[in-house]
Amino acid sequence: MSRLFRDVEGGPLCPQGSVVCIGAFDGLHLGHRALVRRAVERARALGVPAVVLTFEPLPREFFAPQDPPPRLTLARAKFEQLRALGVDVVGLLRFDAKLASMTAERFVREVLIDRLQARETWIGPDFRFGKGRAGDLALLRSFDTFESHAIHPIVVDGERVSSTRIREALTSGDFDAAERWLGRRYAIGGRVVRGKQLGRTLGFPTANLRYGRRRPPLQGIFATRVHGLGDAPVDSVSSFGTRPTVAGVEPLLEAHLFDFDGDLYGRRIEVEFIAKLRDELAFADLPALVAQMHRDADQARDLLSTFSQQACA
Repeated sequence: MSRLFRDVEGGPLCPQGSVVCIGAFDGLHLGHRALVRRAVERARALGVPAVVLTFEPLPREFFAPQDPPPRLTLARAKFEQLRALGVDVVGLLRFDAKLASMTAERFVREVLIDRLQARETWIGPDFRFGKGRAGDLALLRSFDTFESHAIHPIVVDGERVSSTRIREALTSGDFDAAERWLGRRYAIGGRVVRGKQLGRTLGFPTANLRYGRRRPPLQGIFATRVHGLGDAPVDSVSSFGTRPTVAGVEPLLEAHLFDFDGDLYGRRIEVEFIAKLRDELAFADLPALVAQMHRDADQARDLLSTFSQQACA
């Protein structure tokens, strides 16, 4: 069971020492996973906990709240994925004005040395930290209490894997490219919440997942598959956005599951994105919206059937 902590201040967490890797880890793509797996491997070799330090909100969200980057992975999903990679301790550090003003040297002393007793630190290529982004591999190596390393960039099909490239692929609906860089199909997980139940009255009941105040990496209507309800995923058509026809406000992921009948409220599910059907549109009235929803459902069924056949080929 992985442990979670949020604050840079406090007593020692790893008195026997640790191996620490640091990064934003948004999306946990192939490059992130290579870094985390290397840290876990070294921690196992040394017989100490593997620690990941990441931030919530992301630093770029804190510094540019009016124009934040699209968020690939929410905090809970990130923690669960890190736990699945074998991480023993996750520091989901609160990125606020206090942390933003902390110098890199102080971060090293108070967090890496005092709290975590780091024996090794690992970062990705070009990673910077601390006030003014002054901390880098050279600064880490200036401390003689631990060893510091950086992994090489991960390149797929001649392109360096990065969260920025994945965001661009998702925005354009290129889920195949995103999958190559993520190492898996893009998906969003969460607990099903109650909505206004308008979809049910229109003949399209949906399982709804909130995205909070984060900026989503994609919007529109999609062919999707829902995981977490049995051994096999359930085909679905999903809307992700602000629902302009019904005056929606916060981003909401609404999945209509095909040929499924059951109460999903409170269940944790994961919605996997297969293909984009169209952008969100504002319709003149609800009958026009319903007619389009039927067309979307038919198109999604066809695309998912083809996708399943290709996956089995």
